[in-house]
Amino acid sequence: MMKHNVKHVILSLLLTAFALYCAAQEVPREIPKLKYLRATYDSSYYHSFIQDIVARFYFSQKFTSPTIKGIYRSDKLRYVPNTTLNMGIGATYKPITINLGYGFSFLNQDKEKGKTKYLDLQSHLYVRKWAFDLLGQFYTGYYLLQKDNKTHEQEPYYIRPDMHVTVIGLAAYKIFNYKKFSYRAAMVQNEYQQKSAGTLLVGGEAYYGSHTADSAFVPMLMSEKFNQKNINQMRFFEFGPGVGYAYTLVVAKHIFATASLTFNPKISLATESSMYEDNANLHVSIVPGFFARGAIGYNSDFWNVNLSFVGNRLITKGSSSSDHYIYNTGNLRLTLAHRIIPGPKLRKKLNQFDHHFTKNIPIPVDAMQPQRPE
Repeated sequence: MMKHNVKHVILSLLLTAFALYCAAQEVPREIPKLKYLRATYDSSYYHSFIQDIVARFYFSQKFTSPTIKGIYRSDKLRYVPNTTLNMGIGATYKPITINLGYGFSFLNQDKEKGKTKYLDLQSHLYVRKWAFDLLGQFYTGYYLLQKDNKTHEQEPYYIRPDMHVTVIGLAAYKIFNYKKFSYRAAMVQNEYQQKSAGTLLVGGEAYYGSHTADSAFVPMLMSEKFNQKNINQMRFFEFGPGVGYAYTLVVAKHIFATASLTFNPKISLATESSMYEDNANLHVSIVPGFFARGAIGYNSDFWNVNLSFVGNRLITKGSSSSDHYIYNTGNLRLTLAHRIIPGPKLRKKLNQFDHHFTKNIPIPVDAMQPQRPE
């Protein structure tokens, strides 16, 4: 396990060192002031390079993790998927992003935690005035965190290959101070925030979730500490408004830290099913929810290196008790990105691509600017 973690640290340090070296060698590009175009943002706060091609190399790890709260605050069961650490490459051009990653065996050697089969579809879309999040997460196979495992079994991990979790949802938030604040600078790397700025976020979220297993979620040897001791099926639908704030701190024009948090009280409709009862009682409640984003790194005209996180916390409860079920979802990513100015031949092909594929996709006015000379 120690060798496995050392590899991750070494790869991260090499990636960061390479990015900082390249950034130190670059010549700043000039951004022409085009008076005939109506500006959609304040270029003294950030620059938009949406006409460039953003090429990236990254490591990422996704997860969807259920937690069951017990009778006492110290009692909880945190089930974790054994997802892969993926290494991949990707590219962004205008509104289109394609990332291809794979969990190579030399990065993933935690076989004692069991096997997780999963399809995790996360799409985080950042347009000028809005941020959209689409989630489709399907997981089978979990293990219990060791600190929560009080079953006294001899195996190092309590494994649940029969446990299934599905989360499908949508979130949309309006970015009020879009002229000075850019999500894209941190999360998509096709913009460059040069001054600190923040914004109010207002929107809403809706989710469907399903959590099932062949036997009870709670191990038999721990059943006296949980009111949900016989539950093996949980389904919920919840929706509600949300409000929050996002802020990017910029130091010396290049070092940045972005933090964003929204709070959304939701109406939750949930049903629990027991192994010993066929009926599923509907329970209606008001529950809190949180959506967090963050990134820290280095940004410049051509290079971006950052560590970013997008995570969501869904909370619901059933009729068996007032104790909550918590579903945490997220994506942790380390990215090295380079913005490429297309040459004349490639620009001609991209113009043809724009004509056929992106002409009906709304692009901000600033994206129609010609390329900046180096």
